[in-house]
Amino acid sequence: MSTPLEFNHKLTSLEYDQSVGVSNDPELDDVTFYQRLIGKLLYLTITRPDICFSVQVLSQFMQHPKTSHWEAALRIVKYIKRSLGFGVLLSKGTEPSKLTRYCDSDWASCTNTRRSVTGYMVKLGDSLISWKSKKQQTVSRSSAEAKYRSLAALVVELVWLAGLLKELHCPVVSPILFFTDSKSATR
Repeated sequence: MSTPLEFNHKLTSLEYDQSVGVSNDPELDDVTFYQRLIGKLLYLTITRPDICFSVQVLSQFMQHPKTSHWEAALRIVKYIKRSLGFGVLLSKGTEPSKLTRYCDSDWASCTNTRRSVTGYMVKLGDSLISWKSKKQQTVSRSSAEAKYRSLAALVVELVWLAGLLKELHCPVVSPILFFTDSKSATR
């Protein structure tokens, strides 16, 4: 597999399927295999930021996983098997105290709750030091609002990291660069 999840593949809960009248995707008989696999994948996200979003999506279905969730989890395992050399590489760059941040959101991507997903990553010099993919706590009314919430989460992480680096006597070079693809959220 070349990607952890299929592009635009929407996974739904059992309750959602029952409310819309879809019954072609049965619940797994034994959920412990699914729960163990997702637990192992969650542990692996510590060093593999490329699977964070996919594992975050699948971890929402731990109580009542369906066959489609199991197949998506196996796809992630196949992706990992194909990309063993990926992971976090900490290297000494030319500007080790320069923080660079990237941020994005996926507006209303959760089919069940219509909540958006925030994703960001932080680099110190050339090394990736922090990343996150998490469903937002509230429903956003527009994609600009979802991007704004994503930027706010990024700023919270930035303030914490800048304080931590200051305590470690590693001053941060100002200004700290933010990269996002939303013009409306940055105005």
